[in-house]
Amino acid sequence: GLRKRFAAGGTVALDDVSIEVAQGGIFGIVGRSGAGKSTLIRSVNLLERPDAGRVEVLGADMLALDEAGLRAARRGIGMVFQHFNLHTRRTVAENIAFPLEIAGVPRAERAARVADILPLVGLEAKRDNYPAQLSGGEQQRVGIARALASRPRILLSDEATSALDPETTQEILALLRELRDRLDLTVLLITHEMGVVKAICDRVAVMYAGRIIEEGRVFDVFTRPAHATTRRFVAEVIGHAVTPGTVARLPAPRDGEERRLVQVVFAGPASTRAVVSEASRDFGIDINIISGRVDEIAGEPFGVMALAAYGAPDRVAAALGWMRGLGLDVTEIAP
Repeated sequence: GLRKRFAAGGTVALDDVSIEVAQGGIFGIVGRSGAGKSTLIRSVNLLERPDAGRVEVLGADMLALDEAGLRAARRGIGMVFQHFNLHTRRTVAENIAFPLEIAGVPRAERAARVADILPLVGLEAKRDNYPAQLSGGEQQRVGIARALASRPRILLSDEATSALDPETTQEILALLRELRDRLDLTVLLITHEMGVVKAICDRVAVMYAGRIIEEGRVFDVFTRPAHATTRRFVAEVIGHAVTPGTVARLPAPRDGEERRLVQVVFAGPASTRAVVSEASRDFGIDINIISGRVDEIAGEPFGVMALAAYGAPDRVAAALGWMRGLGLDVTEIAP
């Protein structure tokens, strides 16, 4: 039930937003700039205080804590930022140790903790380097290591890969998943890229104008997006069905026949079935595969094809109905 408005009469950043993140999960929040996702994730550790609602973390009512209680609670919540925010005059090891130093942890204990973390993020050989001597990916690894210094149970990721190139992004996402598994973390991340959600998340919530418009398992949201905004996000990853230029080059149907253009989403038991050849053979129609992609989402097979079906109208309709009967999502494409 979180609500947040910036300035009287100003922008509503959160409009009755509610989420629940399961222990050990990787939960993604995706949305365009201004959707409210940064305000939401910063409400978890109260870097932003909501105007109304309740924030419960590991059983604690965050809004009811005094300053000392809030400081203690925050030590259980690590945060990784889009901009690395490293101290330029501190080495890798010193940057990782910095939050422990602020918390008053003794020097020997800080050193031992840094020694434990460096191998987890692959930076043993860089411990004495300064940020200017590191690549962007290495700097973000320092940011992740710093967030883990206090042994948190929850890790918040605020657009942690948006400043990185695609290859480095995949490395950082793989690292986050590995750390989740090894350290039994719960990860809440925000992003404007559905590809990040596909690569790492178990569940996802889509935000628009301060509200959550869709939420569910990543596989379900990808294969059956309900909201137009979600469909646009998904299309950025799996591609649009077919371009107008491709449609213009398709042959016209013969006399007495029709041509119907459809997008078919293959998921579940029928995802590996020879549906196209079966439909063509059993219903006596011609099927032209215009485009197609086979992928895996959250460990489950997934495919999407754009098809042009040619034949007698009743036979084409029967074939498409048969596909739907298999549980496939068959959507007409405007010619």
